Amino acid sequence: MDQAFVVLIQILDSTVRLSIPLMFACLAGLYSERAGVFDIGLEGKMLAAAFAGAAAAAVYGSAWIGLCFAVMVSVALALVHGFASITNRGNQIVSGVAINFIAAGTTVILGQAWFAQGGRTPSLSAETRFTGVHLPFAQELREVPVVGYIYYELISGHSMLVYLAFATVAFTWWVLFRTRFGLRLRAVGENPAAVDTAGISVTWLRYRAVICTGILCGFAGAYLSMGLGAGFVKDMTAGRGYIALAALIFAKWKPVPAMFACLLFGFLDAVSIRLQGSPLPIIGPVPTQFMQALPYVLTVILLAGFIGKAIPPRAGGVPYVKER
Repeated sequence: MDQAFVVLIQILDSTVRLSIPLMFACLAGLYSERAGVFDIGLEGKMLAAAFAGAAAAAVYGSAWIGLCFAVMVSVALALVHGFASITNRGNQIVSGVAINFIAAGTTVILGQAWFAQGGRTPSLSAETRFTGVHLPFAQELREVPVVGYIYYELISGHSMLVYLAFATVAFTWWVLFRTRFGLRLRAVGENPAAVDTAGISVTWLRYRAVICTGILCGFAGAYLSMGLGAGFVKDMTAGRGYIALAALIFAKWKPVPAMFACLLFGFLDAVSIRLQGSPLPIIGPVPTQFMQALPYVLTVILLAGFIGKAIPPRAGGVPYVKER
């Protein structure tokens, strides 16, 4: 089989794996921002969920228990953000930044106190992680030219959370555009006064959106520490929450374009990893630090020059005050 084709499939395989936490976090931000709650705390919720999931999996010896703890911790932080920004009408940016700082510090302190490994959790075995799932006939079709190799290497072999992420994209589209809840969610992000006049609780709708955000951030963090990695390390989210927000803006708050935006950023990350230490034509060897920064630089370039005009929900970031 052609070597260039094999390399391309391997890069695309890495693209899928690297884009999953972005996809979960991007969809998480989609729910809250469509409801009018701006959430810059995606990074903190992902980080806390990654630590909680890995810690619980290490202690209880089960990836599923780790996933439950990851989701619970993330939802708890999401409710804190909701209480500050919805109930008390606080500044949503300040609340989100505070969650990021709290998560960054608390995870390291608790990790050192509980496991005494410099803020890390113990390495997880295959039994306590979400390992790859081989789809039917993947091994048998491996030797089939092109199609069989794509099925074996690119489509099969991912963890359950990878397939769940893509299913969540379709589910989110259906919820937002084909259900009563989705219609009300979009309405409360555009004109909360009209929703309130119709007798629907703006506060309860926004809280439900925030809970959805917490659940999806929990999945993102759990995948980072129990799917992509084998345990928690300090600051392992590495700015993915902010890139997810950038992808959400790039996709103009729509679920399917959000998926492709996350895949694009995952592809840039995969290419940067592949090219580390490899000389480029004409340019020659490129510093590793530059290749590591490449996805973030290209994110800024894409948002600055190729997105066009992105109009967020009109009530986004604005606390709702009921008129008397």
